[in-house]
Amino acid sequence: MELKTFKFAGEALILAVGIFFGCRAIKQGIVQFKEMDRTVTAKGLCEREVKADKATWPLKFKELGNDPAELYGRIEKDNEVILKFLKEGGLTDDEISLAPPTLVDQQANMSYSSETVRYRYKANCVVTVVSKNVDLVRKLVNKQPELMRQGVTIVGNEYDDESVVSYEFTALNDIKPEMIAEATKNARKTAERFAEDSESELGKIRTADQGQFSIESRDKNTPWLKNVRIVTTVVYYLKD
Repeated sequence: MELKTFKFAGEALILAVGIFFGCRAIKQGIVQFKEMDRTVTAKGLCEREVKADKATWPLKFKELGNDPAELYGRIEKDNEVILKFLKEGGLTDDEISLAPPTLVDQQANMSYSSETVRYRYKANCVVTVVSKNVDLVRKLVNKQPELMRQGVTIVGNEYDDESVVSYEFTALNDIKPEMIAEATKNARKTAERFAEDSESELGKIRTADQGQFSIESRDKNTPWLKNVRIVTTVVYYLKD
């Protein structure tokens, strides 16, 4: 009987010791996990000012008249004047496109009004320039008054985005790797300063988010100059 009691007590002691060390191991595991979970999130910014490498210039003009045949004759003459102006300025046929005119019957549009219109038909016309030679396009835009002296009035207003020259930067892939590297480097510098201030050391990267690139005009007066911007978010582990 005493032997059985001793055996039972021994087994109980072994079990208790096992539970103790097991709980201790679990506790240590939790502590280590929490320490591993100590992180710092840092953002890195990189900005570049670049020059646009593509220009789109719609030259819009209108003609009014009562005889469609005569109206189209004047449209063809206007197109010839514009094409000559652009080609003599240095543009090629591949950079110029003519859109067919859209004819509006103003008399039909006034069917519910007692007003009368002087010219029944209005033709809206556009010649579009798409060129990689941004400097040349800007030069020709400044010479645009020459068309007015030849009887062609290019129409548009400051509220009509489709009537102004638009500039694009299309070479983002060429500078993307370098900008991402610089943004990530700046994020690490920020994280290192935080680790130093918190008397810790910076560990490995836990997660990294490249972010999205944005391309915007530097300002409204120089739309051919663009600001390219990227913000990366990097999460680092901290260790003592």
